Amino acid sequence: MIRKTLGLVCVVLISYGCHQKQKEVFEVDQSLEYCVKQADQTLSQIPDDRESLPRNIAPDSKEWNYVTYHDWTSGFWPGTLWYLYEYNQQPKLKEVADHFTQYLKPLSEKVATDHDLGFQVFNSFGNGYRLTGNAEYKEVILRTADTLATLYNPTVGTILSWPRPVPNMEWPNHNTIMDNMINLELLFWASKNGGDSSLYDIAVDHAETTMENHFRPDYTSYHVVVYDRETGEKIKGVTHQGYSDESMWARGQAWAIYGYTMVYRETKDPKFLDFAQKVTRPYLDKLPKDLIPYWDFQAPGIPDEPRDASAAAVVASALLELAEYSDEKLAKEYRNKAIAMLEELSSAAYCPEDGKPAFLRHSTGHYPNGSEIDYSIIYADYYYVEGLTRLKRIREGKKPV
Repeated sequence: MIRKTLGLVCVVLISYGCHQKQKEVFEVDQSLEYCVKQADQTLSQIPDDRESLPRNIAPDSKEWNYVTYHDWTSGFWPGTLWYLYEYNQQPKLKEVADHFTQYLKPLSEKVATDHDLGFQVFNSFGNGYRLTGNAEYKEVILRTADTLATLYNPTVGTILSWPRPVPNMEWPNHNTIMDNMINLELLFWASKNGGDSSLYDIAVDHAETTMENHFRPDYTSYHVVVYDRETGEKIKGVTHQGYSDESMWARGQAWAIYGYTMVYRETKDPKFLDFAQKVTRPYLDKLPKDLIPYWDFQAPGIPDEPRDASAAAVVASALLELAEYSDEKLAKEYRNKAIAMLEELSSAAYCPEDGKPAFLRHSTGHYPNGSEIDYSIIYADYYYVEGLTRLKRIREGKKPV
């Protein structure tokens, strides 16, 4: 059934494929058409088993590896489909976006086992509700926000990220990872759309506590902070997926840039805008010329270290929003850098015509663990298409979000 759903969508995509850098103006529609074509290829591969969701493709493969709704990346595929539906309004894309979104509904009916409910449910049901107004989606989002809130520790002031033993996290103490900043959007949204007002307070407390404890004097981020769960005192900062505890792990800094930009949008508190700009500075200043970071800015083998296209996609999308809130000089820098990042990601270096159904190549998941090194990864595709969508909105005179 799934394999036949997007035939009509891709009839017009005879000559797009992966494209080179554009002549003068980066052609967003051409990149989005490419994404639709790649999504159609992905749909032709996915088993119609009502559980498989694409996660990654190995460097030497052209086939997706799949996960179920339990995996933290499960919301990115349906979220990607919703963005593509927003682009071309094809009914068949709406149908398959809903189809895969429904896979994640059980997350709203279970106890919280992870902080990633925002990535999972807000990317899928959240984008779906934004585009359709489906009341069922709204109820799922609100239930899930309440579930996420159960991981909040008021003594610490943050949401528990991993409620289980993880190496070097001193379980059962309280751990909070930088990725968790993105999941606050679920709480903010719920608090403004029928959920309890306490969800807003939890999100703000988490952002403030993280701002105080998660960053070095140069505004680079630790991946994880471990707190004493009884007293709330900070025990240590750890960069779990980076080169070292004191290095700037690319995707962790990307989450910080994106997260604090979103928190400013939701609160309009100037301290969060100021902080978003401060955590953006070291990232931009240390980028290589092509604007695509190595997996860690202090990785010892640069320039022979793997890149992380996923971090570039997250930051490009975030910068387009951050530009809207910044003064003229910063806005120009952020917007120009974001467009240049998207242009580089859209080049043959990151989306070559190699037969793979993913949008982007060359992301790095967990280098210290030997996991997903130089892979195509679904969250890179999600933030890439989100960035393209935001740029298209801006060029149409609309707000990016």
